[in-house]
Parts: sequence; structure tokens; C-alpha cells
Amino acid sequence: MSVPDYMQCAEDHQTLLVVVQPVGIISEENFFRIYKRISSVSQISVRDSQRVLYIRYRHHYPPENNEWGDFQTHRKVVGLITITDCFSAKDWPQTFEKFHVQKEIYGSTLYDSRLFVFGLQGEITEQPRTDVAFYPNYEDCETVEKRIEDFIESLFIVLESKRLDRATDKSGDKIPLLCVPFEKKDFVGLDTDSSPVSVLLGLKRHYKKRCQGRMRKHVGDLCLQAGMLQDSLVHYHMSVELLRSVNDFLWLGAALEGLCSASVIYHYPAGTGGKTGARRCQGSSLPAEAANRHRPGALTTNGINPDTSAEIGRAKNCLSPEDIIDKYKEAISYYSKYKNAGVIELEACVKAVRVLAIQKRSMEASEFLQNAVYINLRQLSEEEKIQRYSILSELYELIGFHRKSAFFKRVAAMQCVAPSISEPGWRACYKLLLETLPGYSLSLDPKDFNKGTHRGWAAVQMRLLHELVYASRRMGNPALSVRHLSFLLQTMLDFLSDQEKKDVTQSLENYTSKCPGTMELITLPDGLVLPPVPFTKLPIVRRVKLLNLPASLRPQKIKSLLNQNVSTKSPFIYSPIIAHNRGEERNKKIDFQWVQGDVCEVQLMVYNPMPFELRVENMGLLTSGVEFESLPAALSLPAESGLYPVTLVGVPQTTGTITVNGYHTTVFGVFSDCLLDNLPGIKTSGSTVEVIPALPRLQISTSLPRSAHSLQPSSGDEISTNVSVQLYNGETQQLVIKLENIGMEPLEKLEVTSKILTTKEKLYGDFLSWKLEETVAQFPLQPGKVATFIVNIKVKLDFSCQENLLQDLSDDGISVSGFPLCSPFRQVVRPRAESKPVNPPEGSKPGDPSHVKNKASLRHGDVSEMGTPACVLRASAQPPLRKTLHTLEAILNFKYSGGPGHVEGYYRNLSLGLHVEVEPSVFFTRVSTLPATSTRQCHLLLDVFNSTEHELTVSARSNEELVLHAGECQRMAIQVDKFNFESFPASPGEKGQFASSEQLEEERQEARGLEINSKLDVRWRIPSLKRTGEASVEGLLNQLVLEHLQLAPLQWDVLVDGQPCDCEAAACRVGDPVRLEVRLTNRSPRSVGPFALTVVPFQDHQNGVHNYDLHNAVSFVGSSTFYLDAVQPLGQSACLGALLFLYTGDFFLHIRFHEDSRSKELPPSWFCLPSVHVRALEAQA
Repeated sequence: MSVPDYMQCAEDHQTLLVVVQPVGIISEENFFRIYKRISSVSQISVRDSQRVLYIRYRHHYPPENNEWGDFQTHRKVVGLITITDCFSAKDWPQTFEKFHVQKEIYGSTLYDSRLFVFGLQGEITEQPRTDVAFYPNYEDCETVEKRIEDFIESLFIVLESKRLDRATDKSGDKIPLLCVPFEKKDFVGLDTDSSPVSVLLGLKRHYKKRCQGRMRKHVGDLCLQAGMLQDSLVHYHMSVELLRSVNDFLWLGAALEGLCSASVIYHYPAGTGGKTGARRCQGSSLPAEAANRHRPGALTTNGINPDTSAEIGRAKNCLSPEDIIDKYKEAISYYSKYKNAGVIELEACVKAVRVLAIQKRSMEASEFLQNAVYINLRQLSEEEKIQRYSILSELYELIGFHRKSAFFKRVAAMQCVAPSISEPGWRACYKLLLETLPGYSLSLDPKDFNKGTHRGWAAVQMRLLHELVYASRRMGNPALSVRHLSFLLQTMLDFLSDQEKKDVTQSLENYTSKCPGTMELITLPDGLVLPPVPFTKLPIVRRVKLLNLPASLRPQKIKSLLNQNVSTKSPFIYSPIIAHNRGEERNKKIDFQWVQGDVCEVQLMVYNPMPFELRVENMGLLTSGVEFESLPAALSLPAESGLYPVTLVGVPQTTGTITVNGYHTTVFGVFSDCLLDNLPGIKTSGSTVEVIPALPRLQISTSLPRSAHSLQPSSGDEISTNVSVQLYNGETQQLVIKLENIGMEPLEKLEVTSKILTTKEKLYGDFLSWKLEETVAQFPLQPGKVATFIVNIKVKLDFSCQENLLQDLSDDGISVSGFPLCSPFRQVVRPRAESKPVNPPEGSKPGDPSHVKNKASLRHGDVSEMGTPACVLRASAQPPLRKTLHTLEAILNFKYSGGPGHVEGYYRNLSLGLHVEVEPSVFFTRVSTLPATSTRQCHLLLDVFNSTEHELTVSARSNEELVLHAGECQRMAIQVDKFNFESFPASPGEKGQFASSEQLEEERQEARGLEINSKLDVRWRIPSLKRTGEASVEGLLNQLVLEHLQLAPLQWDVLVDGQPCDCEAAACRVGDPVRLEVRLTNRSPRSVGPFALTVVPFQDHQNGVHNYDLHNAVSFVGSSTFYLDAVQPLGQSACLGALLFLYTGDFFLHIRFHEDSRSKELPPSWFCLPSVHVRALEAQA
């Protein structure tokens, strides 16, 4: 016997072998359709008996194996079933003749045979025959199974008769000697009955025992096939005793194997074939054939049926599970003595291994398999070698030796493409290589390599993957080669040397130049699906961060009053639910929004692990939830670079919630979709963000140059554009801003606000002012259109001077008095580099501006009646200047919206930073007042200092310009009407914005200063630069000056002959009575009076002497004392009198109040009466 049956198992010893073959020309599909139905009848219960008959079907069986039927009866073909097509009666004789020829091949051992004819109809089919069955077609053949059952019953009848004949044979010395094929030549011509030699040597007795032992073994086989297990055990034991006594080792081994098989059948009724045994080798039967070995009954942990455990104890002659293996070893040792019994030995090893696999005795099973490997059979064909290595692999897999199984499977694969084969089977080789992967802890799913440490031997795995690449290329499947090579590079990257990395990538580029790698599933013909292999390590991504839009493009939600009081935060300091959710960072929603139609960014921190420059092409984002246009990028990473930031961009086309699932790349011609969930060790702060409806985009450009200073407001606002300008204090400049809609949506709404950053300087007036109506009139601003917006920048800081400057002026020999002022401009005047002469040079004129007197004087006439001193600083030296620039910073905020985003309540903010450097222009070093000739007017004296390096002119309303050279100080006097501050409208501060009295007073003083400044309108001009500005007195006027500029609450008017006498002298004639009237208007909120006034006339000799002794020159008509009654608020009162001038001349009337309790309650400034000047002329003739 030369062809081993690697599918043999112990329970096959109880089966009857039936061969099913086609006759003539028949399609393979039709044949196996009937074969499947035939093989489904694998066991039947014998009628009127508890015995069961088992059938083993084969559609191909070597005839030489049939010659070993006497040695082991389960190898004998006892039944033949042939299937044929015959469509006409003419072909029937020839078809039937072929059936007889087929029977002759196995004729010596056949018990019975059948012929199934399909397609023949007519008289022939109506003839009753037991060995032929006719069917009109392959569909109308319901009785096939029934005929097979009848056929098996006929086999049983023959089998039972043969068993009875052998079991009841009492002929003694006439028992025939059963032989195996290679023994027949040894017994030819041997007469054991009459030869004297044989009698002398005792060969006759020896020969008889041999015949009896072999026949006992043969009867045991027949009993086992006939379902008589106990009888077979008895016969096997008797056979073992007889054959052991005559050293008939080959048949002794067969008897021991039969004993083991019967015991295995008893112990393991479910069979030992298992799933592995169900597989058919090449050219063997269908998978349904394996169903023959599956017996009913469940197995326990030791593989024994619990229902039969009680019978095992009563079973006589049955081997224990341990003894079964020992007997197998003994039988195999006997087989090994015979070279021609190699197939029997090999099959016995396989059967023992299957039993040991059920007993979970893997190490002992491996010993049997190791013995099977070294069994030397005849010269095997390449196909038989492949079959042998494949079965060894399956058996090693059965006992749990996975790596050993993979080794033999790989040997079988290499055998498929051996050089001796004319047509190498690359497909079979590739299929077998795939089956070796689990044994080497290798999976074709790259996700399995992201879980913990690497499993298996990397060197062996790389070798196997290279073989898969080569086999798939020889198969003519380049896509498969690219997939395996990509898998090798992705999963074995850490184990490749630098040179191997270069070689693998070069090979991959060669393959992908013909067939680019894709992310599609590859389905093999046998149904195996190869998942895609994304290059998550080329490059390696360590961090993914979704970036917010730039500050100028970030959308903001209009706050709703209904939702302001609703809190979405937990009231608890710590919540375990929140803490748990923090762990799911990858899927959490980010607290900013993206905008439909705007470019959005995702930053990746990548690393190149390759020893050469890595070119990544077509790198973009993978998203879900929103239609997203990814804008691919290409990058080149240096060899073994550190973490390198890469920004991927895209544009969401619709609204909703978008999730960034990963990124896609093209590396070495392989397109990869890398999902974040499959990236180990990646850090991300979230991958889900909301996309809101589209909004317009505003771009601004200004008439001012960009600033190198970047404003950093404390609120954290980001400034998109910074501009700068340099102005003199008090100067105003226009800022022209062009608003361009560079988006795709119309700009419908615009709000402009400004914010001045924290500054130490006091700022007066509106720093920034604009009129938005003209700009909004151009809305809606369509995409691509431009609107103009004008902002007025007005710089008005404090114009007061500081003590340092006053000290510098005093050092020049200038005596100053009055009210010193303090300024925020520090260090305007440098210390002198050299001392200057105090005395003026000769020839200097008093009117020369460069002339500085070394002593200033106060005349008596320069003192007002209220006692206010006058500052008489004439001029100033010109000290060298050191400019100190002061900075003002402000932010213009443009809040705009439009399009669908405006409907949803979203807007954008665009901020413009304004950096203004302020140079000092003029200072007011002193301020004082002098009374004017009218009580309703006064003179405001301002000492103006030019702090610029240019000639400068200063002018006030209705005054001539005052020219100041660089560093020069001059005084200018401005006659102003006194102010009725009580008539000013109440400021917001006085209505309750400020709570303290100090703030209320400060607010009132600012309002008064603003009113005075608007009336004065002091302006400066630098002709050489053509720049002008305002010089504000706001903040300069102290309380005393304000009182001098304020109209007294009690307004006194003196009328001479009915004409007001305030500024000019009243004329009268000598001798004519002059009517004198004193009026009082009460503007205070309280009632005043009564008052008593005395009129005292005097003459001023203009030499400091006043003459009050005028009794002979002036006479009163009536009393010189006037009385005024009490005056209610807003009321008036008057008193009348008359005077008579006796001489010509200039006379003055001094009106004095009588001091009493009522007058003392009021401030002295309330009793300021105008000076009365009367000029007496000659009487008319």
C-alpha cells in the first residue's frame, strides 16, 4: 500500500467502505449532487437488532489499497455505486458494459453494487432490476436515499454471513493463512501439512497458531464492522495472545490497533475525527464526507460520554484510555519493523494523535507526530508531499502546537512552488501561507498591532510577509502585493533596520507606480477579506488640536435676556459624572464654533521615524456630520525629525455638528485613511465642533500706517490691525477706514464702539468720534463692495505746566506769582547746560520778547478789588528742550453681521488698534484774573509756553495771534464775559451717577471748564508744519479763578440818569441834579436783605491819593444812605437818590455796605458793585 489516508481515525475501523464513481461522461456538478445525497446515509440501524452499521464513502480509492483488505477489513471496498447519464436505449448496452468493467476493478472484495442511471426512459426502465435504478433526471429522484438504505442492508447480509462463516469455522489445521500483499511470495510452495521437515521443526504447530491468530484478528474486524463491539474485543485479545506467541509482529500490531480502535469507539462514541478530520485532502471527497465521523452524544471534559460511563465499568476486555496509548505505541513499534508497512505505521500515528488530542495529552501526541515525520515512504510526488505536510500542520494545530503547525504549513506552501514543478502553484502557495499567519502570532488586521506589546518573532514574521508579497506578485495580483508590503512597513517598522526601511519603501514605490495602494477591502476567492492598511506611522501623529478661527472671524452669539439667568454648570464643586466624561476627551464637543464657508484649521504634531526625508502628499482631513471640503496639503519632513507642527485646512459647506475623525495621506503611493480611534497614544482636546451658518467677512484698511506696537488689552481681545499716528497735544486728525466685504454674504448690520486702554494721563473731550449714519446708508454691503468710515482723532491732554518747569523759569531770574499749574508732561525742559546772565544785555528794549527782567513788580492798581494778585511774567528764556512722547492707545471695535448667521443671532467682531504718540505743543504755566471795567467781565491772564521746536502762534476768539518762538513763554490776556454757572444744565453726574460729594463737585468743575474753554477757543498753529490744534484750559482753572469768572448771585446795577454806569463815565452838568438808582437782582436760591448802602464820592488824583473831602463839591439831594428791602429768589429791588455836582471834574462814587448780621452771612464776592465814574461838565448857558 503506497497511498496513505491521512484522514483515518480510530472509528473508521467499524465502517464499511463504499466507493461511489461516475461511469461515462457526467458533469461534476451532477455527480457531486447525487454523491452528497448518497453520503448523507452514513449509518443505519440493523432491522430487528440494536446494532448500527456505519458506512464510509469515497469517490476515489486506489485499487492497490484494496489488496490490504484482509489485513484490515475497513480498507476493503465492499460496495460500489456508479452514477451515469444515458439518454437513449441505444447507449444502454454500452453503459451497462462499463458498469461491469468498473465492478471488475474491485470485484474480489465487493459484496454488492448498484448503478444509478439518469435520463433514460422507456421499456428498459420498466424491467425490474435490483442492481440498477433508473431516474428521468437529477431533480426527480426522491428514492435515492431509500435505495441506498436497501443497498446497505444487502451489504450487512453478506457481512453477517461472512462473520458467521469465519466465527464458526472448526476445521482446525485447514484454516487459511491470511496474508498481506508483500507476504504472498514468502509462502508460495510451502506445505505445512506433510513435510517431514516441518513436522520435525515444529513449523506445523507454529503455522497453525499464525493462521488462527490472523483469522481471530480478521473475525474481530468483521465483528467490529457488524456492530458487535464486545465480540470484537474478545477476538482481538485472543488474536493478540496467539500472534504474540509466534512473533507475528505485523499482524500482532494490527490486532493491537484493532483492540485500540474498539476501545476508542467504546470510550469516545462522539468520534476522534473532530473538525480537523472533517477536512478533505486534495482530490478527496466533499466536506459532507466528514459528517460520517460525527456520532451522537456529548463529551465531558475527558471526552467520555456520561451516558455510557456505567457500561464502561462492565465492559470486559476494554482498554483504559491510558492503555490505549500504550497499545498504540506497541503496535507502531511492530509496524516499524516492516519497510512495506510504512503507510500502516503512518496512519496508526495519525489515529493515536487524534485520540491524544481528545485526551489533551499534547506532549505525547507530539512524539507520535515526530515519529510520523521520519517515516520513510516511497518516493512521494510533489502533490503527496504537500498533502503530507498539510496534514501534519493540521494535527499539530489540533494538539495546540500552533507555531509547529505553521512551520509545516509553510513547508507545504514552499513545496507548492518547488523548482521540480513545471507549473508552480502560486495560488495554493499563497493560500497556505495565509493559513500559517495565526501560528506565528500574525494577523492581517493592522488594528491588532495597536494593542500592547508586539507578539511573536518579528524576524520570522517579516520573512513570512516578504513571502506573501512575492507569492501575490507571482500570482499576478499587484494590489495584493501592495497591501502586504504596506502591512509589513506599517506593523514591522520598529524592527526594520535603516537599510531595510529604504529597501522596503523603494519596493513599495515600484509596486505603487503600477498599482496605487487604496483603502478598499480586498476579497480573496476563498472569501477571506483583507482590511486596508493605513500608514498611521508615516508620519507618526502625537497630537491633534482643532484650532479656533482667528479673533477677527470668531462668531459670537447675541446674548438673550431669557437665557442670561440659566446656568448650565453643575452646582456641585465635584461631580463624578463630569469627571468620567472628561476621560472621553476625544469625542467631547469643543466650546468654540466654526463658520460655514470659512477656512477651518486642525493642527497635527507629527514625527518622521524614517532615516530619510519623508514626502507626504495629499494630506487632508476626514470628517463626518457636515459636508466638508478638505483642502489637501503636501509636506516634506526631514529624517527622524522631532515633533513638527502641520496645519490641515478645509471648508465646511453646510451647518451642523462636525466631527474630525482623522486624516488621509498619500505616502509612497499608498492612500491611507487614518482614524483617530486607531492612533495609539494620541492626545486631543476634542474632535467635535459646531458649524454655524455663514457670516460676512469684513476687511479694514486705513489711511494711517501700520504700527509696530501690538496692543495687548487686559480683556484678552485680539487686535487684527494696528495703526499709529503722531500728534501734537490738542491736534485733531481724520482717520479714514475702508470697510470691504471679502466674504460671500452681504453685510447688513454694523455697530462701532471704542475703548480707551488704561492711561495715567487725564484726557479731555472725545478722543474718538464718528458719524455712523453715513456709512450705514451704504448697507447692505454686498460681497466685494467697499464702504468708507471716518473717525476723528482728537488729542486733548492737560495743558497745565509742572513745578519742574516753574523751577527752571525761576532759575532764569524770573519772578513768578499767581497760581502755579501742574502738568502730566514730565521733563519738558532740560537742566541748563550753562548758566545764563541774570541781567539783560545793554540795549535791550523793554518790549523785546527776549528781554527778561530780573525783577517783576506789582503795582497797586494791578490788584483787583477782591484782592486777586496779577501775574506779571513778561517773557521767558529759551531753555533747551527734551521731548517726552506720551502714548494713547484705543481699540475700535466693529461688530457686524449679515446673511444666514445674522438670522441665527450670530455676529463677528473686528478690532482696530490705534496707537497715538502725543507730543507737547503749548503749556499754560500760570493762570490768573484781573477785573475789568465792567462787573460782568474780567481779564483772564494765561502764561503760554511753546514746548515745540518750531515757531508757534496762539490765538483766542476775537484776539490777535501771539507769536512764540521755540521754548518761549509769553502772557496773553483775554477779556471774557463772566459766566452764570448756575444756569448750566445738570450733568449726568449730578443726576446720581456719582455718589460722593467729591465726585459731584469734580463733575461740576469739569462742566464749567468745558464751558469756559468753548467760549475762549484758544488755538495754536505751527505755520512751518501747517498743523493746528486746540489749547484747552480745562483742568487749569482752580476754584478761586472759577469764582472770579462767575457772575455773583447778587447782580448789582447802578444807573445814572437812567443810564447804566458800568464801563464808561456818565456825563452831567454842573448844578443839575443827577438821579442815582441802585438795582439788586437776586439770582440765588435764597431770600436776601434788607441792605443799607452809603454812597461816598471821591476823586482820584492819579498819584495814589484819593480825596474824599468833597463837601463843597458834591451835595446829596436827600440822604446819602440807600435802603433796600428783602429780595426774594429771582426777584428785584431798587433804591433811588440824587446828587448835585457843584464843580466840574471827574468824580467817583464808592458805594459801601453797612455791615450787619445779614450781610455778614453772605460771601464778600456777592457785594461787587460796579465803579461809578461821573464827569461833571460846565453848565449850559
